[in-house]
Amino acid sequence: MTRRRSRDREAERVALRSAADRLLAGAPLWSESGRLTATELLRESGLRRDVAYSDHRDLVEEFQARVKAQNATPAAMQELADKFSEVTEKLAAVKEKLVTEQAVNAAMRRIVAELDLELMQAQEELQ
Repeated sequence: MTRRRSRDREAERVALRSAADRLLAGAPLWSESGRLTATELLRESGLRRDVAYSDHRDLVEEFQARVKAQNATPAAMQELADKFSEVTEKLAAVKEKLVTEQAVNAAMRRIVAELDLELMQAQEELQ
Protein backbone atom coordinates (compact mmCIF):
# COMPACT_ATOMS: atom_id res chain seq x y z
CA MET A 1 0.00 0.00 0.00
CA THR A 2 1.37 3.40 -0.97
CA ARG A 3 0.84 6.52 1.01
CA ARG A 4 -0.38 9.62 -0.69
CA ARG A 5 1.39 12.77 0.16
CA SER A 6 -0.97 15.45 1.43
CA ARG A 7 -1.12 18.48 -0.81
CA ASP A 8 -0.57 22.01 0.35
CA ARG A 9 -3.16 23.88 -1.68
CA GLU A 10 -2.00 27.27 -0.41
CA ALA A 11 1.57 26.53 -1.57
CA GLU A 12 0.16 25.53 -4.95
CA ARG A 13 -1.71 28.85 -5.17
CA VAL A 14 1.43 30.75 -4.22
CA ALA A 15 3.37 28.83 -6.91
CA LEU A 16 0.77 29.72 -9.54
CA ARG A 17 0.69 33.40 -8.55
CA SER A 18 4.48 33.63 -8.52
CA ALA A 19 4.71 31.90 -11.90
CA ALA A 20 2.13 34.31 -13.35
CA ASP A 21 4.02 37.31 -12.01
CA ARG A 22 7.32 36.06 -13.45
CA LEU A 23 5.82 35.36 -16.86
CA LEU A 24 4.08 38.72 -17.01
CA ALA A 25 7.29 40.45 -15.95
CA GLY A 26 9.18 38.65 -18.74
CA ALA A 27 11.49 36.87 -16.29
CA PRO A 28 10.53 33.18 -16.28
CA LEU A 29 12.67 30.65 -14.42
CA TRP A 30 11.44 27.39 -15.92
CA SER A 31 9.57 28.31 -19.08
CA GLU A 32 11.77 28.05 -22.15
CA SER A 33 9.69 30.29 -24.38
CA GLY A 34 8.22 32.71 -21.84
CA ARG A 35 5.00 32.80 -23.85
CA LEU A 36 1.94 33.98 -22.00
CA THR A 37 -0.13 30.81 -22.18
CA ALA A 38 -1.75 28.57 -19.59
CA THR A 39 0.63 25.78 -20.60
CA GLU A 40 3.64 27.96 -19.89
CA LEU A 41 2.04 29.06 -16.62
CA LEU A 42 1.80 25.44 -15.53
CA ARG A 43 5.35 24.71 -16.66
CA GLU A 44 6.59 27.76 -14.75
CA SER A 45 4.64 26.84 -11.60
CA GLY A 46 5.62 23.17 -11.66
CA LEU A 47 2.03 22.04 -11.14
CA ARG A 48 0.25 19.35 -13.08
CA ARG A 49 -2.58 20.39 -15.38
CA ASP A 50 -5.21 18.36 -13.52
CA VAL A 51 -4.24 19.95 -10.19
CA ALA A 52 -4.32 23.48 -11.56
CA TYR A 53 -7.61 23.13 -13.40
CA SER A 54 -9.44 21.17 -10.71
CA ASP A 55 -8.43 23.22 -7.65
CA HIS A 56 -7.03 26.49 -8.97
CA ARG A 57 -8.95 27.26 -12.15
CA ASP A 58 -9.62 30.78 -10.84
CA LEU A 59 -5.90 31.57 -10.81
CA VAL A 60 -5.41 30.24 -14.34
CA GLU A 61 -8.33 32.37 -15.54
CA GLU A 62 -6.98 35.38 -13.62
CA PHE A 63 -3.64 34.93 -15.41
CA GLN A 64 -5.38 34.74 -18.78
CA ALA A 65 -7.30 37.93 -17.99
CA ARG A 66 -4.10 39.72 -16.99
CA VAL A 67 -2.52 38.62 -20.28
CA LYS A 68 -5.44 40.04 -22.25
CA ALA A 69 -5.29 43.26 -20.24
CA GLN A 70 -1.73 43.93 -21.32
CA ASN A 71 -2.29 42.96 -24.96
CA ALA A 72 -0.44 39.64 -24.56
CA THR A 73 2.99 41.33 -24.44
CA PRO A 74 4.90 41.31 -21.17
CA ALA A 75 5.98 44.78 -20.09
CA ALA A 76 9.62 43.70 -20.03
CA MET A 77 9.34 42.31 -23.55
CA GLN A 78 7.74 45.58 -24.73
CA GLU A 79 10.64 47.54 -23.23
CA LEU A 80 13.08 45.27 -25.06
CA ALA A 81 11.18 45.71 -28.32
CA ASP A 82 11.26 49.50 -27.92
CA LYS A 83 14.98 49.42 -27.12
CA PHE A 84 15.60 47.17 -30.14
CA SER A 85 13.76 49.63 -32.38
CA GLU A 86 15.81 52.52 -31.03
CA VAL A 87 19.10 50.65 -31.48
CA THR A 88 18.11 49.62 -35.00
CA GLU A 89 17.53 53.27 -35.93
CA LYS A 90 20.89 54.27 -34.46
CA LEU A 91 22.59 51.44 -36.36
CA ALA A 92 21.08 52.62 -39.64
CA ALA A 93 22.37 56.16 -38.99
CA VAL A 94 25.85 54.85 -38.15
CA LYS A 95 25.89 52.71 -41.30
CA GLU A 96 24.93 55.74 -43.39
CA LYS A 97 27.70 57.79 -41.81
CA LEU A 98 30.18 54.96 -42.40
CA VAL A 99 29.35 54.89 -46.11
CA THR A 100 29.92 58.66 -46.29
CA GLU A 101 33.23 58.39 -44.43
CA GLN A 102 34.38 55.55 -46.71
CA ALA A 103 33.67 57.70 -49.78
CA VAL A 104 35.64 60.62 -48.28
CA ASN A 105 38.47 58.25 -47.38
CA ALA A 106 38.64 56.90 -50.95
CA ALA A 107 38.76 60.45 -52.37
CA MET A 108 41.54 61.42 -49.93
CA ARG A 109 43.58 58.34 -50.94
CA ARG A 110 43.29 59.32 -54.60
CA ILE A 111 44.40 62.88 -53.82
CA VAL A 112 47.37 61.60 -51.79
CA ALA A 113 48.39 59.29 -54.64
CA GLU A 114 48.21 62.16 -57.17
CA LEU A 115 50.21 64.47 -54.92
CA ASP A 116 52.82 61.75 -54.38
CA LEU A 117 53.22 61.38 -58.16
CA GLU A 118 53.55 65.16 -58.60
CA LEU A 119 56.16 65.25 -55.83
CA MET A 120 58.19 62.48 -57.46
CA GLN A 121 58.03 64.28 -60.83
CA ALA A 122 59.11 67.57 -59.26
CA GLN A 123 62.06 65.85 -57.54
CA GLU A 124 63.15 64.23 -60.83
CA GLU A 125 63.02 67.63 -62.60
CA LEU A 126 65.25 69.19 -59.93
CA GLN A 127 67.95 66.55 -60.39
